[in-house]
Amino acid sequence: MVTDKLQKIRQYQRQMDKLEKELAQFNRKLLAVPGKYGFKSMNSFIDALRSAGGGKGGASAVSSAKGARKPRVTITPEIKQKLKSLVGAGKTGGQIAKTLGISLPSVQNIKKELGLVKKRG
Repeated sequence: MVTDKLQKIRQYQRQMDKLEKELAQFNRKLLAVPGKYGFKSMNSFIDALRSAGGGKGGASAVSSAKGARKPRVTITPEIKQKLKSLVGAGKTGGQIAKTLGISLPSVQNIKKELGLVKKRG
C-alpha cells in the first residue's frame, strides 16, 4: 500500500516535471513575440496593443465608450421622405438607419408614423 502511494507520487512528480518543461517552452515563445514584430520590449508591445485596441483596455474602455454619445439627429420631413423612398427600394431597417445616420428604433418609429409597418394579426 505504501509502495503504491510512493509510485503515484513519483508519477505525479514526472507529470509536474513535464508540465514545467512545457510551460518554460511556452514562456520562451511568448517572450519572443515582441521581437518578431519589431518591438524592443514586452512593455512596448503591450502599449502598442492597447493603443490599437483604442485605449487602456478592460472595463474602463468599455465604460468610457458607452459614455460618449453621438449628437442627436433632428428628424426632419426630408429624412422622413428619404426613409420612405428607401423602404420603397427594399432596404432593411439597419441599412436605412446607417444611410440616414439615425437609430434603428427611430427608423421603426418613422415607419410606423408613415403607416409603412404591417399591423399584427
